[in-house]
Amino acid sequence: MPSVPGLRSPYARVGRLVYFGRLLDKIRLHAAGALPADYLDNLGDAKPTVFDGRICRFLRVPFADISARMRAEPAASDAEHLAWVEARAIAAGHPPRTDEECEIFSSFLSKRGWRDAGAVILAQRAAEPAVAGRPIETMFDYIDFDEGRDPIATRAWEVKPLVIVIMGVSGAGKTTHGRALAAALGWDFADADDHHRAANLAKMRAGTPLDDADRAPWLAALRALIEGHLTAGRPLVLACSALKQAYRDGLWADRPRMRLVYLEGTREELAARLAARSGHFMPAALLDSQLADLEPPADAIRVPLALSIEAQIAATRATLAL
Repeated sequence: MPSVPGLRSPYARVGRLVYFGRLLDKIRLHAAGALPADYLDNLGDAKPTVFDGRICRFLRVPFADISARMRAEPAASDAEHLAWVEARAIAAGHPPRTDEECEIFSSFLSKRGWRDAGAVILAQRAAEPAVAGRPIETMFDYIDFDEGRDPIATRAWEVKPLVIVIMGVSGAGKTTHGRALAAALGWDFADADDHHRAANLAKMRAGTPLDDADRAPWLAALRALIEGHLTAGRPLVLACSALKQAYRDGLWADRPRMRLVYLEGTREELAARLAARSGHFMPAALLDSQLADLEPPADAIRVPLALSIEAQIAATRATLAL
């Protein structure tokens, strides 16, 4: 099958799910009379074992309802369509899908045909003259090669990070690192300090450490910010202290698509950096309270403060393959 304009790879994600964007593309192309005839037999959820049927069942909303929503709201984004589908399922009495459920389902779809009940069919299709000899291991691979894409070259199955959180105590250079990384990647940047309530800023300026109750609404606002970028598919670098594991757990809205960078230094290095800084609301006197709260992460990319900012960014990008 030659390339179909407007039909994306099944590996492409919308929100937490693979394939959903392709389903939307098929609906749009069918409505415009541009979906090739070969695709019509597997369009929709009439066949429960085809990909369209599987994702509609996972979402718990009929294909006909998704199609009707797209006709009624043609200008809506893919993320808005997905949000509507998820809300429709909840309104029907279903519990929200968890991150783990979405990750498991996306992995199942992505690996269909690899050492499972679909392997025989995949072997037959991989032997077709148009794709024979290609390194096809899954049905998604077959679809991509059949439509003129190369999923192996692009490593299409890898979940690329969409939100990177730069953490560390005050004085670690989170904002400097975050801004430089965002600029290098062409991503949005946000500083968690800009989301503190006025009362929190006043406490810190007065040299009073924040407690968990002070941080709760701040963390909730940051979680909403992260979720908004994930839903919209808009990459974000967020500079945030995220000192405790509980804080990080609260921020982690989609583990497969988020990464953590920890700017790590000695107390002496941090104190020297704070002493050289002016015009910031966080006084140097609060360094010890921050270090007391700090729970070093076990799953972060660690970047030494002793490196230049250029070397820090290079190390971060190299580790993230960005």
